[in-house]
Amino acid sequence: MSEGIKAFNQEHLPDAVVFEPDTRFAVFARNAAGEVVGGIRCNAYWNYCLLELVWISEEARGKQVGSQLMAKVEDHCRALGFEYIRTETVSFQAKPFYEKLGYSVYGELADFPKGHTTYCLVKRL
Repeated sequence: MSEGIKAFNQEHLPDAVVFEPDTRFAVFARNAAGEVVGGIRCNAYWNYCLLELVWISEEARGKQVGSQLMAKVEDHCRALGFEYIRTETVSFQAKPFYEKLGYSVYGELADFPKGHTTYCLVKRL
């Protein structure tokens, strides 16, 4: 299946873009005891980085841990030449956090999950 989509994409994009490998990486924060208190998992390809998973423990929230991790992700993406970062968040999660960091909503999916809204956000680096 992936070879089929690559062949289709090849009709529209240069080979260097079609066959560009994914860049997967993660950043973590640890407390004084060495326990992980936050982390971000990413997958970057073409000119975008996708934040797949962002988690900050209850003990680390409100202490700039999330902002520091996001800054590390953005710096790493810039160093690798990526131009944008995108992510999704649900209405009860972190939309204000992302907006504070300069992310803009480009789409909404109502009632997903039921009774909530999923927001798609993007930031140009």
